[in-house]
Amino acid sequence: MSLLTINKLTASVGAEVLGVDADRLASDDLLGDAVLQALEDNGVLVFRGLGLTPRAQVEFCRRLGEVDHSSDGHHPVPGIYPITLDTSKNSSAAYLRATFDWHIDGCTPVGDECPQKATVLSAVAVAQRGGETEFANSYAAYEALTDEEKRRFGSLRVVHSLEASQRRVTPDPTPEQLRRWRQRRTHEHPLVWTHRSGRRSLVLGASADYVVGMDRGAGRALLDELLGRATSPDMIYSHRWSVGDTVIWDNQGVLHRAAPYDPDSPRELLRTTVLGSEAIE
Repeated sequence: MSLLTINKLTASVGAEVLGVDADRLASDDLLGDAVLQALEDNGVLVFRGLGLTPRAQVEFCRRLGEVDHSSDGHHPVPGIYPITLDTSKNSSAAYLRATFDWHIDGCTPVGDECPQKATVLSAVAVAQRGGETEFANSYAAYEALTDEEKRRFGSLRVVHSLEASQRRVTPDPTPEQLRRWRQRRTHEHPLVWTHRSGRRSLVLGASADYVVGMDRGAGRALLDELLGRATSPDMIYSHRWSVGDTVIWDNQGVLHRAAPYDPDSPRELLRTTVLGSEAIE
């Protein structure tokens, strides 16, 4: 018997979890494996009106794996990072504007860290207009390719950079901005990620700069085309936030982005990230 009651939200990605309260999510030792399996099956799990406290959120994430503490200091609870454009609550808020574009977290790490396994967001305050978080299944994006495309794209490699993602929101950077962006080194990843499970997904999004060995213009056109196909309206789940909602997604198999919202909006989501151990190969 399943420990979770699941209601699918779209055919491609996303499911609502019913009948689980905040106390159980933070304390039930058996739920961790059930949540990870449900993430594998659905990509995104939604807990509406859960009201999870920051400490309970971190405790829950510890049941899924090792919690990322690299951004500690922005919030009183270690393991919590505030997603807000309010610089009084997040001094690096300017970089969050790049999250308005589709991306996979962890494609441009400082070192050789693996992409994060999963990410949890809980809503403290929401935007009056906009601010939805949208998700697209990158496993499904691969499966939708033709057999000839799977063969052709299987050998392609793509260079990812922080500069590529930041240029989308700041196309005319200052020399100082460029210097800061380029302090983060580039990373070369396969276009097709073959996972330990045997499943394959496409590695796309804002950080994808160019295709190795292809004309820059042609390579970028290909990446844009594939991203457009992966994120067509029939392929996405868009979560309209209410205060108290908690959402978790499989960062290794799901693209995500935030819909734009007023920079002066009180929107604030609390993020906890579960570290990954699977390199993009």
